[in-house]
Amino acid sequence: MNYLVTGGSGFIGSHLVEQLLKKGHSVINIDNFDNFYDYRIKIKNTLDSVQHFSDFEFSEKEKDIRELVSLTKSDSYYLYYQDIRDKKGLEEIFKSHKIDLIIHLAALAGVRPSIERPLDYEEVNIRGTQNLWELGKDFQIKKFVCASSSSVYGNNQKTPFSETDAVDHPISPYAATKRCGEILGHVYHHLYHMDMIQLRFFTVYGPRQRPDLAIHKFTKLISENQEIPFYGDGTTARDYTYIDDIIDGVTKSIIYLEENSKVYEILNLGENQVVDLNTMVATIENTLGKSAIRKNLPMQPGDVQKTNADITKARTLIGYKPDTNFQNGIKKFVEWFLRK
Repeated sequence: MNYLVTGGSGFIGSHLVEQLLKKGHSVINIDNFDNFYDYRIKIKNTLDSVQHFSDFEFSEKEKDIRELVSLTKSDSYYLYYQDIRDKKGLEEIFKSHKIDLIIHLAALAGVRPSIERPLDYEEVNIRGTQNLWELGKDFQIKKFVCASSSSVYGNNQKTPFSETDAVDHPISPYAATKRCGEILGHVYHHLYHMDMIQLRFFTVYGPRQRPDLAIHKFTKLISENQEIPFYGDGTTARDYTYIDDIIDGVTKSIIYLEENSKVYEILNLGENQVVDLNTMVATIENTLGKSAIRKNLPMQPGDVQKTNADITKARTLIGYKPDTNFQNGIKKFVEWFLRK
């Protein structure tokens, strides 16, 4: 099969690309190497995902990415340095390849940055996503897996969070753009008969995790004996989901779409375990064998109190079966962090 993956050089995307290539599929990776974090991290993700263990000599962003595109191109893998907001640029890619299914992971991520840059989030997460659906319509591509987010639940009072819960009260621009993506996706499903699964990811962590996310940031700061920013009283809690379990859910969603038609589904992908901030920090401390220096700070605007996934529907529909508990997941992450 020929899969187009947007954001395929990011954290989740690079793991998915690696898995698809190992299974013998062809992958077209579209990534714009955004300045949200160091582009060199995405270059390393890309090299790891295609199993090309090269001693890459970094010099300057544009030159480095052009070299990466040349270095990784093969009969089964194509990398495009492309922004999803540029519909004409995307169209040239669609003209060049037969695409069986699109896995759309590219987005501007992060709750707090979205409060500072709401219009950028609208352009990428809504308009960029709609560009893909428009091209899917034009090129008769009928199968889409799209990344949504647990942030759409806002401060939902009912736990665990179910796909049938009302999600009309997001508390950040990021969450609002992800909810808009789900709604617009249904429009394209209804009008153009696109089969689609929207996946609500719950706080994904593991090797290659973005450096701005709490587990990665805390591990780095604790290992360097620096203060960690500790927001609130430590009772905020997340359904942390290990990357291997997320990739299992994505690949099973792909299989489900390939085997079924007239599909529009929203699925939670979580671990169904809730870990509070105090426990998260203590687990990292125990794994590193070092104590954290906490800088206590107030809760941040847009942050939710708790996330907790009801994964009954994903278990039933696609056979999703997460099996990485938090302690083992942190152990694997720290091992990766210390050797990277």
